[in-house]
Amino acid sequence: MKNKFKNKFLLISIIALSVFFVGKNFARGESVVEVIQSKIENNTNEISKIEAEIKAYQEQLTTVSGQAHTLSNAVKELDLSRKKLSAEISLTEKKITEKNNKISSLSGEISTKDVLLDQNKKAFAKSIAKIDRIEQQPIVHLLLGEEKISEALGQIDSLKSLQASLKDNATEVFSVREDLKETKTSEEKLKSELISLKSELQDQKKILDGNAAEKSRLLTSTKNQESLYKKALADKQALKAAFEAEIRQYESQLSYVLNPSSIPTPGSAPLSWPMSNIIITQAFGKTADSGRLYASGSHSGVDIGGSVGTPVYAMADGVIGGTGDTDLACRGASFGKWILIKYDNNLASTYGHLSLIKATPGQRVKRGELVGYSGNTGHSTGPHLHISLYPADAVDVSPKESLSCKGKIISQPRAATNAYLDPLLYMPKATPSMFKAGVSYKYY
Repeated sequence: MKNKFKNKFLLISIIALSVFFVGKNFARGESVVEVIQSKIENNTNEISKIEAEIKAYQEQLTTVSGQAHTLSNAVKELDLSRKKLSAEISLTEKKITEKNNKISSLSGEISTKDVLLDQNKKAFAKSIAKIDRIEQQPIVHLLLGEEKISEALGQIDSLKSLQASLKDNATEVFSVREDLKETKTSEEKLKSELISLKSELQDQKKILDGNAAEKSRLLTSTKNQESLYKKALADKQALKAAFEAEIRQYESQLSYVLNPSSIPTPGSAPLSWPMSNIIITQAFGKTADSGRLYASGSHSGVDIGGSVGTPVYAMADGVIGGTGDTDLACRGASFGKWILIKYDNNLASTYGHLSLIKATPGQRVKRGELVGYSGNTGHSTGPHLHISLYPADAVDVSPKESLSCKGKIISQPRAATNAYLDPLLYMPKATPSMFKAGVSYKYY
């Protein structure tokens, strides 16, 4: 009987040692995590520096875009855009490194907690089995098996203490298991974010390539001469005016009767903002600049400023009704790269002047989902996002032979003149600070 209780005490010692060594292993794991955490902190500091660099480039771009349209300024703007895009690529690469470091840290935690959980489970199972065997012996046998009754009572007290300790440790096991689940969930979220960042990195590289191609095209077409650049600007403006007149004539012949109950009520904000930072550079309808910039004297949508490569998101759940690039048929005449989204709330929007399209016709999109990047394609006096809004049943993507670009077929969204809606009446309430200086906001 004495041997049995000696075995029991040996078991207690083994459990204590196992917890000690597991704790030591866990401490070693924490040491590795600390090294990774140091890398994360260093990377975070580098990210902050790059973000400051990007902000400085954006301020310079804003200054240049407000200056005269000269060849020198056009090249300078392209160069600044290239530098900003390159910095954004570096930023994305740093964010990818940051995610990888965090995933490594969590993976280390998961491995350590897995070992801790497994070792404790095995120790508990053995101790419970031993207790069960001891408890099956009648108490009288325990008492008679010892030379002194005090020793027997001590054995019984030790058994009770072991039972209480096991209960506490079982609670700890359950706690570690729940913590492990949360850590694994965090790891999966980081892996998903990592996939998005890698996709964003590829997009940024494509946009940077487009920037280089545009600079090459500009210098080749103008032979680096200001006079040829001015002529190109005048030709581009004449082409735009002719194409606008062509579109206006076609759309004025279309018939559409709006049923107000079929679309959301103005002011109810059924749409979200399509970009993270909102600076409205041109409002809808007749504005201070529309008479100068548009043959019709009226602006068919709203313009939101955004440097080349700024992410653009869907304003509500819906389906991509079409995508295209008018520059392929008639450079500088219209939207350039565009996307049409038909929303589930019976509204539809066209995004124009994009640098990169990230959606395909027929694709379902969710509110806030990335669909493209703002740019300077088509007829654009500077990088921005143009948004036209209509009832979904009023707009159609129809290829038409162009009169202004003879022999060319141009495909883009078209709607009856009276079907165009003011986008700002269906977006969240705009504040005065969202409007560029000189742009009227009194109607909003």
